[in-house]
Amino acid sequence: MPSHASVRSTRTGTPETLWFTRCPVPTATGIAADRRWLADEFAADGITVRSLQDAAPDVDRRTHYTHALPGLFREGGNVPALWARARGERTRLIGLTWIEERQAILVRPDSPVRGAEALRGLRLAVPRHSLAIDFWRAMALRGFEGALASARLTLDDARLADVPADGHPGQWAAELAALRRGEVDAVYVKGALAVEAARRAGARVAVELDELPDRAHRVNNGTPRPITVHQSLLDDHPNLVDRFLAVLLRAADWAADHPADVARILGAETGAGAEGVAGAYRPGTHRTLRPDLSADRLDLLAVQEHRLRAHGFLPAAVDVRAWADPAPLLRARQLRPAPERS
Repeated sequence: MPSHASVRSTRTGTPETLWFTRCPVPTATGIAADRRWLADEFAADGITVRSLQDAAPDVDRRTHYTHALPGLFREGGNVPALWARARGERTRLIGLTWIEERQAILVRPDSPVRGAEALRGLRLAVPRHSLAIDFWRAMALRGFEGALASARLTLDDARLADVPADGHPGQWAAELAALRRGEVDAVYVKGALAVEAARRAGARVAVELDELPDRAHRVNNGTPRPITVHQSLLDDHPNLVDRFLAVLLRAADWAADHPADVARILGAETGAGAEGVAGAYRPGTHRTLRPDLSADRLDLLAVQEHRLRAHGFLPAAVDVRAWADPAPLLRARQLRPAPERS
């Protein structure tokens, strides 16, 4: 649980600290943090804005997954966000983004497998981590499920192969090692580090999920990606939530005109080199960071909720539309200043 220092308020009841956390992927939060706009926005109020990733040990970093820190804004994968809500944490969904982050099914270089139909009967690597919410396992299942669905197949048409992943250095390391040893036939990967890991492993792409025409087949942990906030902060200080969102909208506008800067920021956020970033994110990614709560994105998130629950990742159902609160984003659009062009 967070320490008392992490939730302390001033005499007026205004929080002394606002927290933000994001996954190592393209986010408006990451752009705003790099530009120092979040700190600048609240400095005059005497509010410090801190990144959970950079925090000292005075805060439990597991709140990135549990969202048990009331003053926290989270822009990250939907698996932990839905899990926290399903466990009863009083969060609200205040924005969604859809950013194409390379998703692929990899096979050995000598494998004849090409295309989703060829996954029929194969051993599909499904990692298992000792985590309260194993989002890596969820991603693999959903990635394979989407690829198979594009060929009118289901997971029952393949064989799921558990791969113990604890203690392996680096993302996808356990699965790619199992692939090299011939213990599995296919591995799901996504993002910039996956591009680099696949190259090092000498693996070949069998299915590019980003090329599947139906977006429902690409729904996964990061598509769509939610922005969530604790209900208590929204109830007690709605103006702070509105202003935070307004900064994210400003960051999305700025990113649309600064592709080179966004590529640099993505390198820092993901920990990948230029090749990994270029290989993971399509041209135009810098124009896709704007959050909304459109019916289409809510419907796609509802698909994800249903499938995660079917796979046993959620302890209870989450009504996505009831979870969503569009009011803060509507108010933030009224606060947003004109985008910078310099």
